[in-house]
Amino acid sequence: MAGLFAQPAPPPGDTTPVPIDDSPPAAGPIANLAGSLVAAAVGALGAVLATSLGIGTLAKPGPGLWPLAVSAVVVILALAQLVAGRHGGDGEKFMRASWMAAAGFASLVAYVALLPVIGFEIPTLLLAFLWLRVLGHERWILSIVGSVLIVVGFYLVFVVALKTSIPHLL
Repeated sequence: MAGLFAQPAPPPGDTTPVPIDDSPPAAGPIANLAGSLVAAAVGALGAVLATSLGIGTLAKPGPGLWPLAVSAVVVILALAQLVAGRHGGDGEKFMRASWMAAAGFASLVAYVALLPVIGFEIPTLLLAFLWLRVLGHERWILSIVGSVLIVVGFYLVFVVALKTSIPHLL
């Protein structure tokens, strides 16, 4: 089957670049199983935490209604991947570049932990800068200006316009 999709050798004198397959190696079925189970567990934990916030009703939603809905979708998709992943292609093998996703997740956990303690301005500024400069490899000026504009935009939307009870310094 692999020979079916192989690129033929170009004729002599042809300078057209040949595509290079630089995709990461496949992780295998055990990794697909583990990834699906971890995603399902995270979704289930999110559902439990969302229900502890209070769901309310559709007419008067509580703070946990949307997190519960998102968590339910995560669980459903994880279980669908658990079933379909056995017949689909293999996922990517965990490699050095995969740590970027782990760093992004860890930064979100730190953001959520800092938010109620010192407000949203400083953690949002740091998170945006980290994601732009470190994870996104953007230039310094874009990372600094972009981070400040993101905080200003969030402040205007959530504090000024929507008057939410989000923890903030100003």
